[in-house]
Amino acid sequence: MNRHSLYMALRLLFVIAAAILGVYALVYIAGLVYPFIIAFAIAYMINPVVNFLDQKLRFPRALSVFISLILVFGAIVGLVTYLVTEAISATTYLLQIVPDKFPAIVQYLQEFALTNIMPLYNDLIAKFNHLGATQQSTITTNIQNLGTEATQQMKTILTAIISGLTNFISALPTMLTVLVFVLLATFFISFDWHRLARKIEKLLPNRLHGYGKTIFVDLRKALFGFVKAQFTLISMTTIIVLVGLLILRVPYAITIALITGVVDLLPYLGTGTVFVPWIIYVFFTGDTAFALGLLILYIVVIVQRQLMEPKVLSSNIGLDPLPTLFSLFIGFKLFGFLGLIIGPVTLVLLNTLHKANVFKDLWKFIKG
Repeated sequence: MNRHSLYMALRLLFVIAAAILGVYALVYIAGLVYPFIIAFAIAYMINPVVNFLDQKLRFPRALSVFISLILVFGAIVGLVTYLVTEAISATTYLLQIVPDKFPAIVQYLQEFALTNIMPLYNDLIAKFNHLGATQQSTITTNIQNLGTEATQQMKTILTAIISGLTNFISALPTMLTVLVFVLLATFFISFDWHRLARKIEKLLPNRLHGYGKTIFVDLRKALFGFVKAQFTLISMTTIIVLVGLLILRVPYAITIALITGVVDLLPYLGTGTVFVPWIIYVFFTGDTAFALGLLILYIVVIVQRQLMEPKVLSSNIGLDPLPTLFSLFIGFKLFGFLGLIIGPVTLVLLNTLHKANVFKDLWKFIKG
């Protein structure tokens, strides 16, 4: 290997090591200062409102920030209050009608057991009695092991639930403290927004100004595009669910549709959190036609989500549908359902760095 190739290899190793250390450093620092990162994001989002109140209406900057924070958090609290109120109303309605359905559920289960389970049980007992002693012992041992394993799994699940509730309750003081820091930091960052921007610009080397501006603009476009895409997807889900529930003449259709749209953001669970238990319950109450209608609606929601997600994401974050679909699949394979978010975000970041010529300049540095 000649000297030039050796230097290229050393520079390549340096770039790789610097990138890995940089990622670890960013993750570590973010874990320490995450309230201020959240505060910066909130300050950035409310900055147009603050500037409007400050520059157009001539409000003092501090008052403009205070009013903007009140409007944002008031809207969030109002939405949460509305959803909680509607959820309580829907729960009250369910508590009124569910007890009347229990006799039908019990009768259905009894008939199902008598007509399906009991004949199968008798047939299995008859076949079991014709087996040899060794085979019977093996089957009995396997059944006992299965019961023991199921019991252990139930204990594990219950322990995890109790532990999660305990951790949540114990974390409430910390969460409240973080919320106070976020609010205070948001106020001060938004109040000194222009001065902080000038200071950061002075601290950055001139060579990084072009990189920083390009990366910031593209990431801002992609971030808002990603949020817009998710809002579009859950809006489509909400509308489809609402139309389906209105066709099925379901009470509290608007509330159920809104809740379904919100839980559509949840990884692993999604709309199945609402539909799967509902379909099972309705089926066991004997209303097969309604259960079939809910199942068809659930399938329509899932299919439209899978078909529209790559297209909506690609059109809003400025990427082609094929790379977006590729990033969704790779993210899903590597990180599960959470990868459906990580994949496109990573693709956006790589695309932004490419547009800023970061990879090109790194390759020039490696080549020397």
